[in-house]
Amino acid sequence: MKSNHNKLKRRRFKGSPAYPAAFRNLSYATGGLIVLHSKSFSSIILVKPMKEIQNKLFQILALITFIIAFGTVGYIMVEGWNLLDSIYMTITTITTVGYREIHELSLKGRIFTIFLIVGGVGTVLYALSAGARIILEGELKDIFGRRKLEKKIKDLYDHYIVCGYGRMGKIICRELKAEGVKFVVIDKDPRMLEEKEDILFLIGDAAHDNTLKEGGVERAKGLISVLSTDAENLFVVLSARGLNPNLLIIARAAEEDSEQKLLRGGATKVISPYHIGALRMAHTVLKPTVVDFIEFATKSGNIELQMQEIAIQEGSSLIGLTLEQCGIGRDLGAIIVAIKQSTGDTKFNPTFRSTLNAGDTLIALGEISKLRVIEEMAKAGRS
Repeated sequence: MKSNHNKLKRRRFKGSPAYPAAFRNLSYATGGLIVLHSKSFSSIILVKPMKEIQNKLFQILALITFIIAFGTVGYIMVEGWNLLDSIYMTITTITTVGYREIHELSLKGRIFTIFLIVGGVGTVLYALSAGARIILEGELKDIFGRRKLEKKIKDLYDHYIVCGYGRMGKIICRELKAEGVKFVVIDKDPRMLEEKEDILFLIGDAAHDNTLKEGGVERAKGLISVLSTDAENLFVVLSARGLNPNLLIIARAAEEDSEQKLLRGGATKVISPYHIGALRMAHTVLKPTVVDFIEFATKSGNIELQMQEIAIQEGSSLIGLTLEQCGIGRDLGAIIVAIKQSTGDTKFNPTFRSTLNAGDTLIALGEISKLRVIEEMAKAGRS
């Protein structure tokens, strides 16, 4: 039993240099979780649409070529004609053009022509119908669209990768899209994405290194894994962390025990929807006004009030100024709820004498138009 377990481990992590160390760190904590996932998903084969179309076209061309070659060789052997006459006679026969014979046919030649008509005409009709189906059903259009999509994904930089397009994935994508954030979705089920043509997506297993690389994980700013099981999310975290050590990784955890495993596997932050949902419901009962205010301030699309985080970049005109000198509260009417310093410390309810430095992040509350002004001020070289 132990031998089989080791074989599965080696087979799953073969070719992935980042995995063995991660597995050693997690093997004592996850038990058989990784091995079971490997056994379930390592055999998945993803066939690219372009490969399917190429195979279909190759089969069609191969059939036509075979029939032409068969007829040509047949007339050369049976009738003793030259190559050009044999090819001409074969093509006029299988296309049912109906021109007269180049030379008078012998009895054997007529019998051979009968077989050529029965086999050749049927083959040509099948090839034409198959080719028409590819065009009329939009398969070629899908392939060219796919190539365009892959080019768009290759051009992405500092984007986010959303692994899983279920109920949580759809909400995450909606919020990212509302904020104008670049992202790409990875999901194994193409049916999940049929109605979302305006979203960049990849069909594949996010736990595979090649799929993450196609999504640009080396160039990505962050990854959000909201797959259906903790085992799948764990594999995504392991793969992503091995491919990009500086990547921001947010993972979903259904079970409490999985949170620490995901963190040890390389997740930056682990979110438990059940835990957060239960707290929200409890706070709605205990502190309804506070919950209503937070929901009002953080809800996307709210025109009146928004809570936003604004990073102060190097070269910004705000660097070295106090909140009073900036005029954020006086001129723009925005409230600075907190300042997260570049050291990691957070100042809640900062005073008007608090000084802003490069790398600080402002947690601001105000109207969207005013917050955008502050964002412009916080950018490098803006005044």
